[in-house]
Amino acid sequence: MYTEILRLLRQITPLEKSEETLITESFRTLTLSKGDYFLKAGEISKHIGYLNKGLVRYFVFKDDDESTFEFTKEGEFIADYQSFNKKCISVQNIQAIEDCELLVLDYPALQTIFNTTKNGNLIGRLIIEHRFDIMVTQLLAIYMQTPSSRYQKFMEDYALLAQRIPQYLIASYVGVKPQSLSRIRRRFARGIS
Repeated sequence: MYTEILRLLRQITPLEKSEETLITESFRTLTLSKGDYFLKAGEISKHIGYLNKGLVRYFVFKDDDESTFEFTKEGEFIADYQSFNKKCISVQNIQAIEDCELLVLDYPALQTIFNTTKNGNLIGRLIIEHRFDIMVTQLLAIYMQTPSSRYQKFMEDYALLAQRIPQYLIASYVGVKPQSLSRIRRRFARGIS
C-alpha cells in the first residue's frame, strides 16, 4: 500500500529508513466508492490524500451547475490546500469518479513529517508547487480559452484518462453542455478545431 508513495517521495529526495517508517506510520488508509466525496464544499479540508488507485474530480457549483476544473488520478495528491492549511471552509468538492484507495494524512501528522525529516519541507514545497501550477493553469484556461481549446487541452492533459471519465464530466470540464461537447468532438474527429 505504501510502495508507490515512497517511490514518489524518493524521486524528490533520498529517505532514511526512519523517515520511511515515520511516513508510513503517519498515513492511514481510506477507501471511497464511486460517487463518494473526499471533500464537500462547506467543510474544512482535514486531510491530504494520496491516490493509490482511482480517479477523482474537483468541481464547484456555478449558477446551480457543476463546473469541473480538474481530474486527479492514481499516483497524485488530492486536497483543498488552502482550506487544509488555513483551516477555512472549502468552496471545492472532491468526488470519486471511480472506486478509490487512498492514503490520508492530517495536519498534525504532516507537520511532524515536515519538522522531523531531513527534507520534509522540500517534499512539501515541491508537492504544493506542483498543485499550484495545476490550479493556475486551470484558472487561466477558464478565462482565456474557448471550449474547443479547452477540449484540445483536455485531450493533451488527460488523453489516457478520457475513456475513464464520463462524457458529461468532460463537458463540465470544457464548460459546455454535453450536446455541445458532441459537436466539438465531431469537429476534432474530422480534423477541424
